[in-house]
Amino acid sequence: MRCLSLTMLALPLAALASPAQAEAPVRIDIAAGRLDTAIIALGRQAGISIGLTDRQIGAHRVRRLRGTMTTREAIDRLLQASDARAVRLAADHWRIVRAPVTARRSGAPIRLAMAVPSSLPEPIHEIVVTAQRPPPGALTRDTFGHIRLEGDFALGGQGRGSDALVERLPTLGSTQLGPGRNRLFLRAISDSSFNGPTQAVVGQYLGSARLNYNAPDPDLRLVDLATVEVRQGPQGTLYGAGTLGGVIRLLPNLPDSRDWQAAQSLSLAATQNGDPSFDGSAMLNIPVVEGAVGLRAVVYGARDGGYIDDRLRGRNDINRVDTVGGRVLARIEPGAGWTIDMMAAAQDIDGRDSQYADRLGDGLDRASPFAQPFRSRFRLGQLAVGKQWDSFELLSTTTLTGLDLTETFDASVPGQTPSLFRQRGETRLVTNETRLSGETAGGIGWLVGTSLLSNRYRIRRARGEVARAAAITGIENGVDEATAYADLAIPATDRLYLDLGGRLSHMRLSGEALDSPFLSVAALARSNARRTQTAFLPSAGLRYRFSDGLSAHARYQEGFRPGGIGVRDQMVRRYRPDTVSAVEAGLAFSADTLSGDVTLAYTRWRNIQADLIDADGLPATENIGNGRIVTLDATLAWRPVSAVSIEASAVWADSRLVTPAAGIFVLPANRANFDFASIPAGAVVAETNDLPNVARFSGRLAGSYRASLGAAGDLSISGSLRYVGRSRLGIGPVLGVQQGDVLDTGVSASLARERSTFWIQATNLFDARGNRFALGSPFTLPWGEQTTPLRPRTIRIGADFSF
Repeated sequence: MRCLSLTMLALPLAALASPAQAEAPVRIDIAAGRLDTAIIALGRQAGISIGLTDRQIGAHRVRRLRGTMTTREAIDRLLQASDARAVRLAADHWRIVRAPVTARRSGAPIRLAMAVPSSLPEPIHEIVVTAQRPPPGALTRDTFGHIRLEGDFALGGQGRGSDALVERLPTLGSTQLGPGRNRLFLRAISDSSFNGPTQAVVGQYLGSARLNYNAPDPDLRLVDLATVEVRQGPQGTLYGAGTLGGVIRLLPNLPDSRDWQAAQSLSLAATQNGDPSFDGSAMLNIPVVEGAVGLRAVVYGARDGGYIDDRLRGRNDINRVDTVGGRVLARIEPGAGWTIDMMAAAQDIDGRDSQYADRLGDGLDRASPFAQPFRSRFRLGQLAVGKQWDSFELLSTTTLTGLDLTETFDASVPGQTPSLFRQRGETRLVTNETRLSGETAGGIGWLVGTSLLSNRYRIRRARGEVARAAAITGIENGVDEATAYADLAIPATDRLYLDLGGRLSHMRLSGEALDSPFLSVAALARSNARRTQTAFLPSAGLRYRFSDGLSAHARYQEGFRPGGIGVRDQMVRRYRPDTVSAVEAGLAFSADTLSGDVTLAYTRWRNIQADLIDADGLPATENIGNGRIVTLDATLAWRPVSAVSIEASAVWADSRLVTPAAGIFVLPANRANFDFASIPAGAVVAETNDLPNVARFSGRLAGSYRASLGAAGDLSISGSLRYVGRSRLGIGPVLGVQQGDVLDTGVSASLARERSTFWIQATNLFDARGNRFALGSPFTLPWGEQTTPLRPRTIRIGADFSF
């Protein structure tokens, strides 16, 4: 694998298309939304350059545009009912400007895309789309290195969940306990392999609605999305607590109040040595009142067939997972720049059994005395109200989120009566965020906002024989937070852009022990967990444009997580807040057929919150000390000919626990003359100072070929290799096992016609096993190695239709 890693690091990483002829009719498919987003899509699809200097024009709402047409026709249709006109500067260069007052359509309202979060204005004086057309689903980055995956990626994901993102982005990691119960990690900031009181290190959003706080990844299916945005590194200034590693935003397509739309997708899959799988989804967009009220509904369902066998119980393919969900978005545009958006979303995940194996069989089986099912129940509701004036806009959102996760683990000891451990985590999150943003006459973008948040996380636990499991001490942690923040985007010169921001948060923390057999323990927990905390998080960034094809950026940001209480060795303990500060610098270049970027980041992590295994085999939260993380990630893109694109991405990470806490002892690398008697009594002994779940190297290489078959449609063929290097499960003698060193492969082909696409995919071509994650149950881990294999070779066929 080492040779493979070096080879992948040297290969190119993302692709851009060559310029297209402006006058030739081209096939256009642009989702409804903001004008600035639409012209970016048009520039890429038509291979032209488009400039936009007016942010208010960019906020204008456009209808979906689909069909084969010339560039002039496409631009004219996008600018209908707007206060803008197109100026042609050259054969393939256009500029969008505000029309003279006499030329404006009377009474045409400005429509703001409020269902998509109102992002901080990036420090860009002008939106320019250059004459390049990347392949559908290509990975792109904005001026500060934030990753964007357009709507075609969601189609490429074929309705899958977060695993499609993990496979696409080497900088994104995940545990592999199963859908709806995994923890995500960005830029090597990884704390734990378990679901417990510790807050997630990656913030997740659906539109402007926050999905998680003290909860795992809800693993929403990637259905009917316009864009997926990934912001790496701490994002505390704009997104608050729990964004130590970064933020993932799923931006759904918005309701269109002017056009009926419908779409559906179906697929079937066969897995070698496993059960079949299937999934389906449907979307319907209804213009309830034309130009004023729109409704968009999405429903989906899937069954992922099992492929793990149980030798002890004599059962095959035990790890089947069923998923059902959907969402409804409604938009009301009463006029005068007002918008009212409402969203409701729900998803249920039912796993019949855990997906891990052991080392005693063929890599796809294990021996366990009973099933270990899990269930995830996610619910969300949101109301967003917006208003746009000539030079600024207001957005206020209120969101209610609930997630319940029930898990069962085998806690049996060899030679004794089988026993289990069951836990149920309940998260209730209520947030309100109000932000006012705009741009001055001098081009300075500004944003001020307030945020109110209340989160309650409760975890109840039981342990014992299957028929007589008894409750053991659980935890309830609460956080109430009030925040004010601000940000400035300043064009210092024509080439230099600055970004300055700050966030001030005041939190009230509370906690108590649940189901404790000792009243004194519960009282002690309440007294230890009631406290307040105030945090200020600054940020600063700059970007310098050397030329149209070369730019550099640098950024400093901070993030934090509040503390709480946990249980270890039958004692309720308090753990402290942890904070990160990160500095990064990057360079990006772009040419007609070659482009790329590289980013170097250094992160300091203080009072790391992580989960350890206590004397009873239970996961317990502790502050393990201070760490530092160095990452280098790069992308390159090459299109040698117009029909062929090659893309790749890679990340190198070095994460260390440099100052262990008093209860953590890291063994030296050279132990020839080490005195093991010097280890303090009761200390957690770690083999190395590596932080958990961080591979030293990961990378992805992909290539695609696209060709037009005339009336038959457009053919696309692609293939990919993805490598995840070695890492450790966690800290300590039990969790210090290795995992990773996994190579995954895949090929796909699709035929797209005007309103339909037929496709076939094959994954894990060599039917490799691997070990993505070395944990199934923490209680039986001391008695034998556990593995989480790749899904065996799978062939999937499907079709997508739109109307």
